[in-house]
Amino acid sequence: MRKTFFAAVLLLLALTGSAQTNLEQLLKEETPKVISWRRYFHEHPELGNREFNTSKKIEASLKEWGIATRIVAKTGVVGVLKGGKPGPVVALRADIDGLPVEERNDLSFRSRAKGEYLGQTVPVMHACGHDTHISMLLGAAEVLSKIKNDIQGTVVFLFQPAEEGPPGDEEGGAPLMIKEGALDNPKVDAVYGIHISSAGDLGKIYYKPESFMASSDWFTIKVKGKQAHGANPWRSVDPVVTSAEIIQALQTIVSRQIDITSAPAIITVGKIHSGVRANIIPEEAVMEGTIRTLDSEMQKDIHRRIKQIATKIAEANGATAEVVIDTKTLVTYNDPKLVAKSLASLQKAAGGAENVLPINWQTGAEDFSFYGTKAPAFFFNVGARSPKISIAEATSHHAPEFLLDDSRLDVGMRAFVQLVLDYAKNNK
Repeated sequence: MRKTFFAAVLLLLALTGSAQTNLEQLLKEETPKVISWRRYFHEHPELGNREFNTSKKIEASLKEWGIATRIVAKTGVVGVLKGGKPGPVVALRADIDGLPVEERNDLSFRSRAKGEYLGQTVPVMHACGHDTHISMLLGAAEVLSKIKNDIQGTVVFLFQPAEEGPPGDEEGGAPLMIKEGALDNPKVDAVYGIHISSAGDLGKIYYKPESFMASSDWFTIKVKGKQAHGANPWRSVDPVVTSAEIIQALQTIVSRQIDITSAPAIITVGKIHSGVRANIIPEEAVMEGTIRTLDSEMQKDIHRRIKQIATKIAEANGATAEVVIDTKTLVTYNDPKLVAKSLASLQKAAGGAENVLPINWQTGAEDFSFYGTKAPAFFFNVGARSPKISIAEATSHHAPEFLLDDSRLDVGMRAFVQLVLDYAKNNK
């Protein structure tokens, strides 16, 4: 009996080791494909809600691997892979849109693409790394399709358009994906997402539980006064001077009115327009800006304070102010329980605990945040800065010079695969 028991144990260990070897081999074989896909998508970027060719290529690949697909949110692709065993539903997300930026580098696969944005022909570039997100998720999808009998549960692949914001007044991005049922059929139990980092050490993973990335609000303040000749300012109600007072006062919200030890916040006026001639005090001035917060209650409080300051200062000057605030994203919140249960998976993917590092919150924003309203979510970064350059030399996201080292995109692919394989046993 004892011999039979030990023989069974040895057989199980051998089978387990064989399965691990097989998975490792699949991941190694997939890595060159991931890099090749990344370079293809980088050379052929498309703007938000216009990712028609990108979407077709993604859908064709998923279908080739036996993954059921459907189109949502104009150009989004949802793939569903049912595992060989019953279990939970895990969603993996990649955004697929480029930006209206002209690429400036000497890459052989640099973009020369053009697109139309708000009626204008513009250059298009993957200046935020969404091309790497597509390719890492495609790599994970192909690997998982080859081992689907070992998967406990179902995997939903979310290839999402318009993360950078849909054009004009169009709907798009994560809110439209959700609205059209991307997380409901089947109903998702958890959502994971990755963002590449041009400043992060190559192949390392960075994360933070709870608030990770800021909410993003865009605001417009329209000040109306009374027009007059520039030589007779006493006959005017000057919206330019009033706007200057409002801009200065808005900065006191962060510096004097809220407790920034609980969470950081930013209020930026990035655009102001008024008048047509130097010698005419205009009737109207319009300011536009952005608000970044890492606490939802603070976000509401700042909205209230902006409206109060703008309207009261305008009133004190005999003018009126109209304030419109449009929420683009929520705070990207990483469910702490999901994070804790997922760290071991990320450590396997990155080659050890020393390669999975906690970081501070970020004031950039992500519409991945909306998925967290439907299911526990976890969003993390993968570093792609070449070891040949320092952090100070790393290029900025959204810049024409944006540059990545794509040699370790396997880390993101491995992370997606490992998270799926481990989720069921970590959430019994």
